[in-house]
Amino acid sequence: MIKHVGRHGDKKVVILYRTVPNEEHMCLVSYSDLLPRTYHDAVMKILESAVGQQAAEFSEALFRNLLPDGRNMLHTLHKEGLIKKVPTNQVIVTPDTKSNVRLDELNEILKKMEAGSEAVQKMAELDAQSGLRDPAKNKKTQSVPEKTADLLSDSNLAQNLIAQAARMRVEAQSLLTEAQRLETEAQLLGEPKQATAAPRRGRPKNSAKSKTTVA
Repeated sequence: MIKHVGRHGDKKVVILYRTVPNEEHMCLVSYSDLLPRTYHDAVMKILESAVGQQAAEFSEALFRNLLPDGRNMLHTLHKEGLIKKVPTNQVIVTPDTKSNVRLDELNEILKKMEAGSEAVQKMAELDAQSGLRDPAKNKKTQSVPEKTADLLSDSNLAQNLIAQAARMRVEAQSLLTEAQRLETEAQLLGEPKQATAAPRRGRPKNSAKSKTTVA
C-alpha cells in the first residue's frame, strides 16, 4: 500500500496537500506522468521511501529534499508550474490496485479520527468492502473539467508552509509539556515520604502522683 497517490480523471497524480488552507474542498497535486524524467524519478524515490510514507502531507517530505541539481523539490515544482489545485471530490486515492476512495471522503474520515470520534469503525467498514469503496458505485461520477486549476500562487504556497510549521510547533509544544509532566512526576516519586506520628488522644499521663490532703 502506497500513500499520497491517486488519479484525477485518467491522469495519475501525486497528492502534495490533501487540502488547501481556507479551501478544504481543494487539494494540490502533481501529474506524475507529466513530470520531467529526472523530476519524476526523484519524486517517486522520496514518495516510496519511509520519509515519504510517514509524512502526513507529502509536501513535507518534498520540502525537506533536493533534486539531483541541488534545488528544493517543492519549490521547483511550484516555480515550474507542476503543481495544480483541483477539487478533492475529483481525486480518487488509490493506495493499491484493489482499493480506492474519493479524497474528500478520506479527508472527512481522517478529520473525525483526529478529533477523537468513532471514524475508526467507518474505516473498518470500508476495509471490509475490499479496502476503500469506489464512489462510482454509490454516487454519480462527476465530470472532470478539461482544464486544470490555475498554478498555485506564492502566497498560497506560503500559507501551506506556515500551516505545516504551525502543526509542527503544536506537536513540539505537546511533547515538551508531556516531558515536563513526566519530570515532575519522577521528582515526586523520588522524594522520601516522612512518616508523621498521629497525636494521641485522651488525658496525658501525670508525671507525679497527686498529693493527698491531710486532715
